[in-house]
Amino acid sequence: MKIYSWNVNGIRAVHKKGLLEPFLAEHQPDILCLQETKANQDQIDLDFEDYEEYWFSAERKGYSGTAIFTKHTPIAVQHGLPANIATKYQLADEYGDTLKEGRTMVAEFEPFFVSTVYTPNAKDDLSRIAMRQQWDPAYLEYMDQLQQVKPVIFCGDFNVAHTELDLSRPKENRGKKGFTDEERAGIEAMIDKGFTDTFRLFNQEGNNYTWWSHFAGARERNIGWRIDYIMSSKDLIPMIKNARIHSNVMGSDHCPVSVELSLDL
Repeated sequence: MKIYSWNVNGIRAVHKKGLLEPFLAEHQPDILCLQETKANQDQIDLDFEDYEEYWFSAERKGYSGTAIFTKHTPIAVQHGLPANIATKYQLADEYGDTLKEGRTMVAEFEPFFVSTVYTPNAKDDLSRIAMRQQWDPAYLEYMDQLQQVKPVIFCGDFNVAHTELDLSRPKENRGKKGFTDEERAGIEAMIDKGFTDTFRLFNQEGNNYTWWSHFAGARERNIGWRIDYIMSSKDLIPMIKNARIHSNVMGSDHCPVSVELSLDL
């Protein structure tokens, strides 16, 4: 089975370009996790008969939001963070309340949980770093909580490059948004909790990116960042056949990432 994650940066825009349906037809993900949908479900007319759709949209129109499209009916779907975690951390700031921004969902299936997440951006002036230092441990606590029940795959736009291999110009960007020590520590904490960066199971090379700026032909020149990840509990690693970055898929400033597992739902 195949699990894909894609920050579409506006699902209506991707669909209007005529790129969403061909992507689904070619890649046939069993589960598709989306981020930055920027829409409510009633704002877009999708008719993909093979997929059930689950949406978690931001209260603010045209902003943030996540969704899960799946060929397999989940046992349950949870929106947002659990109350016990949401009240433990300070998750609102001057920019808004992240709990109202549709940033994460969890779908439970028989063998595992699958979560999609759109991590808050630290901002160019790093004014949301304080939020990241609340959000990152809050979300990780949730994933670890689920991991105590059954294995977890969580994926999405984490808005951070983990190591120097994960961006084109590490020296120039050190300490800047997406490559601060604080943000990178969030990935290290995931690894410390027993989660694995699935792409790095198969590829230890640089020049593999998932996001490119719109400026100066960055995508054509492959001047990019790897900020989209699929993380897995260790129990699932023996079943992961491959993990890929689909840089040829257009429609967003991000491209999809995927894992394929040797199991069926």
